[in-house]
Amino acid sequence: MISERLEPTHGARADSSPNVIVILADDLGYSDLGCFGGEIRTPTLDKLAHQGVRMTSFYNTARCSPSRASLLTGQHPHRTGIGILTDDDRPHGYPGSLRTDVATIAELFKQSGYETALAGKWHLSHDVSTPNITWPTRRGFDDFYGILAGADSYFNPQGLHHNEERVRVTDPDFYLTDAISDHAADFVSRSRARRSPFFSVPRVYRTALAFACARS
Repeated sequence: MISERLEPTHGARADSSPNVIVILADDLGYSDLGCFGGEIRTPTLDKLAHQGVRMTSFYNTARCSPSRASLLTGQHPHRTGIGILTDDDRPHGYPGSLRTDVATIAELFKQSGYETALAGKWHLSHDVSTPNITWPTRRGFDDFYGILAGADSYFNPQGLHHNEERVRVTDPDFYLTDAISDHAADFVSRSRARRSPFFSVPRVYRTALAFACARS
């Protein structure tokens, strides 16, 4: 399906190219959603499921980074350079960064004239302190807002980035999950206003803890 829909069109129009949003939720169990029989009420996600397609078979690697690598590339994680997490275990192990010779779905969408964005957690680069070829902005994403490492504070994240610039949090009411969601929604609104087809990957950070309420 991807190879058929993503033939380069150079200047695709929003009215002829479908918009694509992929929501990745960390540590979310298969039956945690209402649409899959869960006991937690998730009406918005249930609505998306009923109006779209429910996937009933997905093989993860029981770890965050390898599953993300496979989702973005369509490749087995061992081929992507992310076999375990993001430690650099060379020369006998994995490099801990997404290999540059493995295309991401964002890079393919860009070839077809799409605007692309990632909001949330990247966790596919060994070096998260210095901008490099493995960062999301250099792997097909026009816009990135989130954290590069595997974890950070919800209320005062030290590794929050917008594209390749670190963001200093000064708002006392800041809550990372809300900020990620707001940024993703803003990207969608801006792309629609420009009538540009978009590919967006909001990555909810982090579902295992995000059920806790933000500070009131």
